[in-house]
Amino acid sequence: MLTDKKYLYFIGIGGIGMSAIARYFKSEGYDVSGYDKTTSSITDQLFDEGINVQFEDDWSLIDGMYMDNPKHTLIIYTPAIPSDNHLFIKFKSEGFDMVKRAQILGFITQDTVNLSIAGTHGKTTTSSIVASIFMQSEVSFSAFLGGISANLNSNYYKQEGLGRLHTITEADEFDRSFMHLRPNFVIITSTDVDHLDIYKDKNDIENSYVQFSQLVAEREFVFFAKNAANRIIGCSYSVTDPTADYYATNLKKSARGTYFDLMKHGDEVLMTNLYISLPGMHNLENAIGAILVTLKSGMNWESIKKGLASFKGIKRRFEYIIERDNFIFIDDYAHHPSELKAIINSIQNLYPNQHITAIFQPHLYSRTQDFMGEFAQVLEKVDRLILLPIYAAREKAVDGVSADVLLQKIDIEHKICLEKSEVIPYLKEHEIEILLTIGAGDIDQLVQPIADNYGQ
Repeated sequence: MLTDKKYLYFIGIGGIGMSAIARYFKSEGYDVSGYDKTTSSITDQLFDEGINVQFEDDWSLIDGMYMDNPKHTLIIYTPAIPSDNHLFIKFKSEGFDMVKRAQILGFITQDTVNLSIAGTHGKTTTSSIVASIFMQSEVSFSAFLGGISANLNSNYYKQEGLGRLHTITEADEFDRSFMHLRPNFVIITSTDVDHLDIYKDKNDIENSYVQFSQLVAEREFVFFAKNAANRIIGCSYSVTDPTADYYATNLKKSARGTYFDLMKHGDEVLMTNLYISLPGMHNLENAIGAILVTLKSGMNWESIKKGLASFKGIKRRFEYIIERDNFIFIDDYAHHPSELKAIINSIQNLYPNQHITAIFQPHLYSRTQDFMGEFAQVLEKVDRLILLPIYAAREKAVDGVSADVLLQKIDIEHKICLEKSEVIPYLKEHEIEILLTIGAGDIDQLVQPIADNYGQ
């Protein structure tokens, strides 16, 4: 696939998965550049790292080295790119070699010891904890993450060390991309319904996860969250369910995390006094999955314990932006009803006597349409709600699906739909105790202006 290739052009380079692969190839000495439709903190970082990004879907802006060397150029694209993208159409018509992001990720990791983390939600946190554990070892590894690790300040990391190269990859269920991977170890954090523009129904998506898990022949190398991942055959884990193969006990919560012991079914103690520096039971469950897969892959307990304790989290995953006695501001990437439920429940458990104001930007018309009732139910758990317009991403608008329609289904007193430009003036008019920004679109562009408004 990469024979004689020197130049790599990424269509959708600003995506979290695409940018990690772009960084990998840049570090390997390839000439790398790409296109994305909007600027972001990621594209800013790519510029700083010497990767050029264009923001106009214009063929004439493509660097001449790609045009003059078609045989030595490879086009890597995200399946989320719109079908009418001019660059995609032109590269294809001109006969350039083109591959999907998942294909190239599978190719560059196929000869490594690959640890793949899949799931509707939880995979980014889990894979980042796995990377944090590996950082405490002397093992050679690369990590391709679906978020910006606070420990690494990146979504790509490579450590030169001992032994055969290990790779940590997020296994993306969208477009069944994870079937291009060749994992040696697998974690499946959840099999909740999502991407119903790709999958027919719940059974279809669960079948896909089953097929992915079967890429690993040894069942003892497959780990799954017992009460969240269905129909998977392997080793189960849970936060508190003692019927799972592995579970936590003796939980002691601190202000930011949890101390716990890890048990094996039959009351066998594997390790005591472990600590994960993230709040929430969902994050503790992610940590258990990370412990098990790293232990099975050869990590020692010292590396595991240090990796857990030193883990600083991920940008936009329960990220504290401001923390004062009278005001707390948290930002989170949650965009599925299950994820919203987890983050809201965690905040309510941590701050039971304080009011939550949430700003939510729905992501995709299809997802909003498919889970309209579930979104309404979980958003009723906050005290004040600001809904932003739906972030369309790769989709076109759907008649009868909008933030206003969703708002009407939410039965709370304080609720409103606003444009992004209206949010800060609105916040200035209200007393806010806990502020939560949630969504997977461009709501992150509001985070710093809001923080500045509150005198970060």
